[in-house]
Amino acid sequence: MTGAGRGELEGTVRVSEIPAKGRVSEDLSGAASAPRAERVPLGDDAPDAAGTERTEPIPESESGAPSTPPEESPGRTDLWQASPPGSIYDYIKVASFSIGSDGAIDQWSRRAAELFGVPPEEAVGKDPIEAFVPADLRERGHRKMAEILDGQEWTGAVPFRVPAPGPAGEPEAEPRAEAPRAAGAGPTGLAEIYVMPTTTESGERAAVCIVVDVRTLRHIETDLASSQAIFGQSPFGFLLFGTDLRVQRTNRTLTSVFGGHVDDHRGRTVHDYLPRHEADRVQGALRRVLETGDAVTDMQLVGTAPESTERRHWSINLYRVHSGTGRPIGVAGLATDVTRRHAAAREAAHARRNLALLNEAGSRIGNSLDLETTARELLDVVVPGFCDLASVDLYQGLLAGDEAPPGLADGSAELRRVAAASAVADVPFLDLGGEAPVNVGAVHRFPFNSPCAHALRTARPQALPTEQRGLVQSTLAVPMVAHDTVVGLVQFSRTKGSEPFTERDRALAMELAARAAVCIDNARLYRREHERALILQRSLLPPDDPEAAGLDIACRYRPGNAATEVGGDWFDVIELPGHRTALVVGDVMGRGLRAAVAMGELRTAVRTLALLDLEPAEVLSALDEIARGLGTPGGVQQGTRPARSARSFGGEDLSEVYLATCVYAVYDAVTRRCTFANAGHLPPVLVEPGDSALMLDVPPGMPLGVGGEPFEEVEVELPEGALLALYTDGLVESRDHPLDEGLSAFRNALDDPSPALEDVCDHVLNTLDTHHGEDDIALLMARVEGLPSENVGDWTLPREPKSVGRAREYARAQLSSWGLESLVDTSELLVSELVTNALRYGEGDIRLRLLLDRTLVCEVWDAGLVQPRRRRARDTDEGGRGLQLVGLLSAAWGSRRTPRGKTVWFELPLPDGETGLADPTEALLSLF
Repeated sequence: MTGAGRGELEGTVRVSEIPAKGRVSEDLSGAASAPRAERVPLGDDAPDAAGTERTEPIPESESGAPSTPPEESPGRTDLWQASPPGSIYDYIKVASFSIGSDGAIDQWSRRAAELFGVPPEEAVGKDPIEAFVPADLRERGHRKMAEILDGQEWTGAVPFRVPAPGPAGEPEAEPRAEAPRAAGAGPTGLAEIYVMPTTTESGERAAVCIVVDVRTLRHIETDLASSQAIFGQSPFGFLLFGTDLRVQRTNRTLTSVFGGHVDDHRGRTVHDYLPRHEADRVQGALRRVLETGDAVTDMQLVGTAPESTERRHWSINLYRVHSGTGRPIGVAGLATDVTRRHAAAREAAHARRNLALLNEAGSRIGNSLDLETTARELLDVVVPGFCDLASVDLYQGLLAGDEAPPGLADGSAELRRVAAASAVADVPFLDLGGEAPVNVGAVHRFPFNSPCAHALRTARPQALPTEQRGLVQSTLAVPMVAHDTVVGLVQFSRTKGSEPFTERDRALAMELAARAAVCIDNARLYRREHERALILQRSLLPPDDPEAAGLDIACRYRPGNAATEVGGDWFDVIELPGHRTALVVGDVMGRGLRAAVAMGELRTAVRTLALLDLEPAEVLSALDEIARGLGTPGGVQQGTRPARSARSFGGEDLSEVYLATCVYAVYDAVTRRCTFANAGHLPPVLVEPGDSALMLDVPPGMPLGVGGEPFEEVEVELPEGALLALYTDGLVESRDHPLDEGLSAFRNALDDPSPALEDVCDHVLNTLDTHHGEDDIALLMARVEGLPSENVGDWTLPREPKSVGRAREYARAQLSSWGLESLVDTSELLVSELVTNALRYGEGDIRLRLLLDRTLVCEVWDAGLVQPRRRRARDTDEGGRGLQLVGLLSAAWGSRRTPRGKTVWFELPLPDGETGLADPTEALLSLF
């Protein structure tokens, strides 16, 4: 060591010269401290494996040969950058000064000036104990200094203070941030000093002092401990890549996954850990981070660990690492195994998908009460969201209405494929449970030992075997169970490339099949009840081609669709005596089997009342009483208002209420006059020849079942060829348009009627919106074809005995003119009996009328109100056998009230008719 100049020390400082282990160190502020722990080697300055120590030359930038131009040296502020960037001296700030034989400072380096905040000109020549050591420690300090000058090495922590600043204008080093300068006093600090005795050129003892800031060492120790915790104790995998993108360091967490020792991973690249496509992606990310400094967070990677085929998922964060000078030295990566997180996310996604499928199934399946539509709704939900191919098979017997078809228990019963769906283009569904593919609509059976038959028998899903070279990867055969009854089978298939069915998928398939099965079973039950009600309703309606005297009849009945229940619409054509016809159209409010039954009861009551030959208003009044009694167990008598009040409990009527609307019309073919009565129904429509359709002004009474109001009658004369239409509201009313628009459209459809009445009915149904299916439709149309005058014989007879013979003569002549000589004898006999009764029991003049149409009708009118009553005469009676004779010889007979009395009539079939005449002789003998 040379002593020239008052600058820094020159030469090389060996780290080995700094005592670090087994040496007693003291603190001037107290007693000797405990033995110092061995210092942790720092970076590349640590001893190597052989125990040799490495040395680092201190650049001679502060010696007599500075490495920078002289003009830059005085103003340098980057004193710690004299060594190459990245050196340990960037982190450990080491200063030096020397003490002469007199105990005063004779050399003071710039680093010492930086550390203590005292320039060389103020420090050289001063006693360091007096200048820097606090007063209470100076005595011990002088003692230690004497020992040092005697040749003893020493190391220890020394508290120091900086003298007060010099005069103004003198240069002063920048004070340290961690020891702020107080007013009138210098900063204080703690320095670790290594003192090594030396000898001057003159042989005098001196000392060289190496000083390190203790605070800096403590920071480095903390940083090293933190770094060691990250590498050794962190549960995350850590990688440090150099600027060449090779691994410089890693931790045990990462090596526990990829195997080997920590040192074995030095020099590796990302291609040694990940598949090529993932490694290339990470390599590009590392390069971008190193070049731009932009961190990458939560980068998802997929790969496999060594000696494992399990797919693992990692999340890695990348950020650039810098040296103390800010120079990039590499990229750090923090990797986390997120395989479980991905598995949980996949499970949650599957659960959400299943829940979404169930929600969709609940909203889309079962909207229709049609079996085939419900099956297609199931397939619309599962294809392609749940599977790629699917089909639905239902038991043929259940579709036909059988409760328990043969083979249902063992799965061998016939099934019909009602629906199939495929998400694969141009690939139909392949039936893996049978021997050959089955088309939609075909009836088939599954082999007894097949998985599908086993699924039907056990009501448990079965996995079907698949072919290696086939399109399908896995198939589930799931029975459709509703109310503990298997109604069919649904097959779900996934093609190759899709995930095979899991247990979770199996449970979901069973739930979907069960929901569809309940809807299908409900649709089946509804279809059965609907068909039964429809059969009942049709059985109560007249035949499609009813006949009536003086009328051409055409009728139509259209039930609602399968989604709506059977309604209570009905119509009827009733032949009355005297070539009269009753036309009836009605509608029971409500739907279902009860409405159909109520309709049947009302229709039967109408026919019964019509046979009594009551006036239309009287018929509706009687029907009103019957309707009020339909909802009560006791019938009509229990349906009266006092009876209902007596059966009320707590003010609430417990009986059911049946309401109906009805139009009742009676047409006389002889006079072409029609009498109408209306009970809350839509008015009839009349189309006269050459005129537009018009609605008849028939006063609408209250609906049947309401009671309390009388019904009015309206009589209308119908011209020859006129068209009369009776209908229900389903023809003219729907949700899409109001009633007025429907009535207007109905009249327009009737403005130009064709000659064929059947064509008129079809035209009306096709023109109007009758396919909505919201309600059933009843349409009754009649074209007037009055009885010709030549087919009517009408005479008035005085009330005298001669009128009996005159009546026989009129009858004989009229029948002969009609060519009915075969009926003359019988007709004379019966006419004689009726006219005789009118003379004996009747009043006023007698009217005789003969009517020829499809049958021969004879009517005898008188003003008497007493109706004839047939009785059985005894053997000893001289009379009382006239009406018996009439009943034996005629096809039908009866009596009816008229506004001016009564009419007694009988009917004879024509000779070419199906019913033959009774032999008069046999009839007379049968009376005795």
